[in-house]
Amino acid sequence: MATPRIDGTAFGLSGPPDAPVVVLVHGLGLTRQTWDHFVPVLSDRFRVLRYDLCGHGDSALPRRIPDLTLLSDQLCDLLDALGIGRCAIIGFSLGGMINRRFAMDHPDRTSALVILNSPHERSPDAQRLVEERAAQTGAGGPAATIDATLERWFTAGFRSASPGVMAQIRAIVLANDPDNFTRHRQVLAHGVIELIRPVPPIAIPALVMTCEHDSGSTPAMSQAIASEIAGAQIRLVPGLQHMGLIERPELFSTPILQFLSQTLRHEADQ
Repeated sequence: MATPRIDGTAFGLSGPPDAPVVVLVHGLGLTRQTWDHFVPVLSDRFRVLRYDLCGHGDSALPRRIPDLTLLSDQLCDLLDALGIGRCAIIGFSLGGMINRRFAMDHPDRTSALVILNSPHERSPDAQRLVEERAAQTGAGGPAATIDATLERWFTAGFRSASPGVMAQIRAIVLANDPDNFTRHRQVLAHGVIELIRPVPPIAIPALVMTCEHDSGSTPAMSQAIASEIAGAQIRLVPGLQHMGLIERPELFSTPILQFLSQTLRHEADQ
């Protein structure tokens, strides 16, 4: 069966057509497959939309150099084409930057935010390191840093015990167009600047989560994100690294489902 696309964006829809819409936004170098565990959990109660970012997976390359505005516009255009006026957005890593940018651009269309393992304001040394990694990627594409990336993303025990998952993730990342991957990595490196202490502040119900040992999207960053969104909830997942939602998806899906069920039910009652 052919993958549906709208204006070059590949997507999938599941769940009851009349239910509140929840959008899933993956991270750098990945695809909508990131959410394979989450779709059946969420689609019992919600209309679930997942899609591939520009130039990722089955989506077409962007028409211009990507930035957070272009990636927010990609989501907005997809929602418009599907006739979706309002949605909750779950974003992982770069996706957690995109959903914040979308909420800043379109607060009236955003019912809730779930921000997972997403970066925020960095120290000067950390910012320099991220920029150096982006430069290394530019020199050799995703293959230049794939081994170090997987070591940062997954715990040593999981890498050893799950060679099939490691091979799948490696293949997905290496399948990326090198120039597109590099440009999106530069968005990941530089885009956080426009998300820090936004004016006006984001005023949307939010759940912010990260993992104890996520070196690029640290607990301190998640605490800072939550502190800048009034009433935001925060959860820290112990023991895991950046891709905790792949290693232990239930540690994420359970609090996410609880948060969305409460938040979207409250919105419906208003």
